[in-house]
Amino acid sequence: MKVDVLLGLQWGDEGKGKIVDVLSANYDIIARFQGGPNAGHTLEMDGFKHVLHTIPSGIFHPNTLNVIGNGVIIDPFILRKEIGLLQEKGVNPFENLVVSKRAHLILPSHRLLDAVNEMSRGESKIGSTLKGIGPTYTDKTARNGIRIGDIFMPYFEERYQLLKELHFRMASSTGIDPAQFTLDGKSFGDYEKEWFQAIEAIKAIKQVDSEYLINEALDNGKRVLAEGAQGTLLDVDFGSYPFVTSSNTITAGVCSGLGVAPNRIGKIMGVFKAYCTRVGSGPFPTEQENEDGELMRDAGREFGSTTGRARRCGWLDIPALKYSVMINGVTELIIMKADVLSPFDKIKVCTAYEFNNEITEKLSYEAGQGVVVPLYEDLAGWKVDITEIKAENELPASFRDYIKYIENKTGVGISMISVGPDRTQTIER
Repeated sequence: MKVDVLLGLQWGDEGKGKIVDVLSANYDIIARFQGGPNAGHTLEMDGFKHVLHTIPSGIFHPNTLNVIGNGVIIDPFILRKEIGLLQEKGVNPFENLVVSKRAHLILPSHRLLDAVNEMSRGESKIGSTLKGIGPTYTDKTARNGIRIGDIFMPYFEERYQLLKELHFRMASSTGIDPAQFTLDGKSFGDYEKEWFQAIEAIKAIKQVDSEYLINEALDNGKRVLAEGAQGTLLDVDFGSYPFVTSSNTITAGVCSGLGVAPNRIGKIMGVFKAYCTRVGSGPFPTEQENEDGELMRDAGREFGSTTGRARRCGWLDIPALKYSVMINGVTELIIMKADVLSPFDKIKVCTAYEFNNEITEKLSYEAGQGVVVPLYEDLAGWKVDITEIKAENELPASFRDYIKYIENKTGVGISMISVGPDRTQTIER
């Protein structure tokens, strides 16, 4: 067996969590392979909404094992809250959740450094979620990090104190007194106390050598789905740097984030919205700072599930989508939030960029820096509420034309259509 992959093709917030939830019944294992609590995967089912940040989106399926892989970074404080919210809904995550011993911990002082770094950028802020993601990955790369497996070791608290002191010295060099800093409305000391309480609470999660678990499951014919967080255009290498996340969000990240070889990757499902959104700073060629953008935001409830910030909205960007398909080796596409475009008479689609009086259909380095002019084609809108449609042949003709148009432009078929937020509002083709 091979690992199937599901990941986002835009700037995150594509709706991956819903699709993982829909597909989970078909898989024995759902595994997160990168990112941390900066992710927000929203699931809507049976009249309620739930947001997951660290735990894989298959957690509501009791027969599916959920794996937090070694490439994920974990804030125990946030993870404990996440577990508590699941328990309130009658889900016991301790029964079908395991965590890699090699996954790195986000310390309270990582969050402190994240805020200090963002403040020091002034008007050049990258739009960090302030969850400590960048500093934690920095420590991982610098070989200073502390991992989940360390919490049972006798040296854990000593290593924690040494790293915290290093972070305090770094923060103090900017003129900020770390001891006076607040996190989530709490003093650093109070937050730290709760963080250590959370460490004790998450010790109940089974720790595993996830690379062995995944590979042995494949050898035994188990079906595994790797769940990506954020999106391709936020990849630390191939996204709109420096306005990116700190991990590899692309298919290649599955290999390092779960410990599987490239030849064990199966089908690659790329999730994208029928339009584009972005949270925070950074280039966004098709952004619509006008009535069209406002309509997309209102109809799509485009507010960040992690930060609550309003998302920037714009038309679908074909060069960027084709770039993501290429980088990831996407074998099938899944289109989300098609219903949001129902009010529009015309649908605009960016098909190329103009830069220095030249036209290109590639997401070049210059396009990634936001110094291009988007060129559009107009397509007919469908002007019909599609949220109750259950079968493809019931979709309006102009919407079916939109699907064909995207397939022709990308060279990849669309296998699934989402026409609303609930798991039941999904059409499989």
